[in-house]
Amino acid sequence: MKPEQENNIPNYSSSYWREHEATREFPSLQEDIQVEAAVIGGGMAGILTTYFLTKEGVKVALLEGDVLLNGTTGHTTAKVTAQHSVMYDKLIKNEGEDTARLYYEAQVEAMNTIKSLISEHEINCDYKNQDAYLHAGTEYGKRQLEIEKKAYEQLDIPGELVYDSPLPFDTKAALKMPDQAHFHPVKFLQTLIDEIIKNGGLIFENTTAVNLKGNDDSIKVETRNNYSVTCDKAVMASHFPFDDTTGFYFSRLHPERSYAMAVKTEKEVPEGMYLGVDEPGFSLRHTEIGGEKLAIFGGENHKTGKSEDTLRHFNNIKAFADRHFGVQSVPYRWSAQDLITLDEVPYIGQAVSGKANIFVATGFKKWGMTNSMAAGLLLTDLITDKPNRFADLFAPTRSHLELKDGKSFIKENVDVASQFVKSHLERGSIELDELQKDEGAVVNIKGKRTGAYRNEKGELLLVDTTCTHMKCELEWNNGERSWDCPCHGSRFSVSGEVIEGPASEPLSRVNLE
Repeated sequence: MKPEQENNIPNYSSSYWREHEATREFPSLQEDIQVEAAVIGGGMAGILTTYFLTKEGVKVALLEGDVLLNGTTGHTTAKVTAQHSVMYDKLIKNEGEDTARLYYEAQVEAMNTIKSLISEHEINCDYKNQDAYLHAGTEYGKRQLEIEKKAYEQLDIPGELVYDSPLPFDTKAALKMPDQAHFHPVKFLQTLIDEIIKNGGLIFENTTAVNLKGNDDSIKVETRNNYSVTCDKAVMASHFPFDDTTGFYFSRLHPERSYAMAVKTEKEVPEGMYLGVDEPGFSLRHTEIGGEKLAIFGGENHKTGKSEDTLRHFNNIKAFADRHFGVQSVPYRWSAQDLITLDEVPYIGQAVSGKANIFVATGFKKWGMTNSMAAGLLLTDLITDKPNRFADLFAPTRSHLELKDGKSFIKENVDVASQFVKSHLERGSIELDELQKDEGAVVNIKGKRTGAYRNEKGELLLVDTTCTHMKCELEWNNGERSWDCPCHGSRFSVSGEVIEGPASEPLSRVNLE
């Protein structure tokens, strides 16, 4: 169906963070070059890794297929916190107390480093100390919080179980983690981008890496525009590893989309950061523009490509905000894609066994601000041969995942197989001449399943809906105007360009003639 502007919800996605003045522009790679390390991916993890490596005197090239900060980093809710939903009790039970404590300590180190960099470089990025709250409106949710509080006590995590809340609706209980923060990630990273250049780092935008070749002595990063970067070490910080290197990451990462809105509310937005543990669990924080609070609501998670009406998720968030706070206007709305690992701990480190000079950083779930910093610190130590006590915690090759790998491989591929059969049996959902302006749909052209989008000028953009990753059929995303893969989470623009991996090649265009 055609996306409509309803209830003051903007027609097109626009992230509040990305509306900040643009970062400086960088050229695309126009020649073969040689460096000590290549970092692929211009989000927070890639930028921080590049920044720390250049501080160590390493000659680094940062490659971004689009423009810097246009991926998940530019579409976050930007909470700087170690309170990652109700995960510490689960970590203790599944992975042990030592692992759970290390995970918390890695997040604290990341938060402290963010704060230290802000002070060191005098960065004005709207950093604000806030208490974080998990809240429950049901007896089941309350029991979850009581169990999680016991995990806090076991791990010496500061926390308090409270039974009243500044939220304008009833809560059975809330678990408070004091002295957390939120900030403006683009403002924060802009300063570090400038520092990278001062330190001699190279940055290339609109340079898509498509292949890694080589051995332990040398790696060649090949790009779509037929240039290459030869390096000693390569880091895939591209959200989804663009080169699987036989790591089977497509079966070890679960892609989810979530949605966010910046809302001008009638009621005052309370201080603090909030996340509901009941389903659906909406999140809330605020930012300030000219001394006036703007609420940021988030939620409505689902597996990528598995929603028939993505605009509905924005409407649901807006309805929640209106019901409890009153909505005056919605100046921004956006969505993000997050990857979840088998044990919900990120994969940071050597990408696969036997390839000691290829590294990866992925699977941050929905907590990319602290985990990106943890990745930057850990990868820098690994590349410069320094010890790091979190290396085993985050290692993508950690041995206890082997059984989970097998179960996940079976589960994910049963789902992929069913989706593959379903989508290949489908034909067009509407006739091509029924397609309205600013509407997309699957159509049937000469017996072939085709993705069609008619822009606001009435021009047709036709693409082959077969994903270039593993040949699943794509679905139309009406809230974001994109073609999304329900198998492994790849996303493509209306003209077929890759928005999200694991796909690295664009869709084929279809000629109506």
